[in-house]
Amino acid sequence: MKVLYLVTAYPRHPGDVITPWMVETIRRLGERGVTVEVLAPSYRGLETQVVEGVRVHRFRYAPRRLETLTHDQTAPDRIRERPLFLGLVPSYVAAGSLAAARLARSGEFDLLHAFWPLPHGLLGLAAKRASGVPLVCTFFGVELTWMESDLPFLGPVLRRIVRGSDGVTVISSYTGERLRKLVPGADPAIIPFGATVEPREIAPARARRPGAPFELLFVGRLVERKGVHVLLEALARVEPERRVLLRVVGDGPEREPLERRAAELGVGDRVVFEGFVSRGELEARFAGCDAFVLPAVVDAKGDTEGLGVVLLEAMSYGKPVIASAAGGIVDIVRDRRNGFLVPPGDADALAEAVRRLAGDAARAAEMGAAGREDVEAGFSWPVIVDRLATLYGRVARSRAGARET
Repeated sequence: MKVLYLVTAYPRHPGDVITPWMVETIRRLGERGVTVEVLAPSYRGLETQVVEGVRVHRFRYAPRRLETLTHDQTAPDRIRERPLFLGLVPSYVAAGSLAAARLARSGEFDLLHAFWPLPHGLLGLAAKRASGVPLVCTFFGVELTWMESDLPFLGPVLRRIVRGSDGVTVISSYTGERLRKLVPGADPAIIPFGATVEPREIAPARARRPGAPFELLFVGRLVERKGVHVLLEALARVEPERRVLLRVVGDGPEREPLERRAAELGVGDRVVFEGFVSRGELEARFAGCDAFVLPAVVDAKGDTEGLGVVLLEAMSYGKPVIASAAGGIVDIVRDRRNGFLVPPGDADALAEAVRRLAGDAARAAEMGAAGREDVEAGFSWPVIVDRLATLYGRVARSRAGARET
């Protein structure tokens, strides 16, 4: 089987750090006999190329100096920062649709798969009309938030894309619920793209040195929806004699306000803001912490965690987790089995969960072991790639059967 991926961005050269999960997905599918080629927008005039064995078709949509709508950051963020980039969207969709249709008509592909269906579903529909090749679309969630908050008039376009697709997937039950609300009758499959992790060799759980603090770890971009402000409030409610230390790995626009808030709350000596760290340092932080925390909230734009991939990373290290019952997090954290779920924005509940883990090493170890089992059973590469290959096969067979009748 040969599949054409329609995407917003793909590595521009070997070693490019963007979309590593898609690169790995394509590699794993190749091991299953599924060949993938990619259609992506150009970046500053970049032409069609082969990147680490994957053929990447590039479509031009603007003069070279303006072709930065994607790759450096997400297109919605680029447009929010510089609204003039919105003027590139019509040419982006038109050029992408023509390129997708041309490739689909070549007869080389058995399936089209559009990621971020607003707008790539339009490219997929154009290609499907031109060729009859079936179309699968994958929603991540943030594009639905963006549409609802900023572009509600795109509702009919969304419904057209979903109803014109031969298969629809979402990365979490939360995204699925939102999609069904916007498109009644939609029946998406849950395939958590980007959430896959490698099984890890886990060393025996380290015993904390007498008097050493209980170490909590947060990893993520410091923005409102991550809820670090709530975490600081919770830490201030945990008695100092419990000796809890919070490491905050990551950076973002909220870093300075959060550092000030930690000082105001009197927990500045119990919080270490580390900024960005290397991959090796990050792995050491995961391995060395006692528990991981993701106190996500719904932000002012109505956005929250579509899944919470970083939780899976922590659980793959055998760590218990504490997280808000927000967005797709509930697909990962099973309350009182692999960690604790608390109401979003509830600093008191968050503080109590920290106390429970800090005060019961045996239970923390049991939760960590359960979490590792859950990751391997539901989110490992073999599981995700099998779901995807099965979906592709079903859609292709269904389409072939329809042509025969």
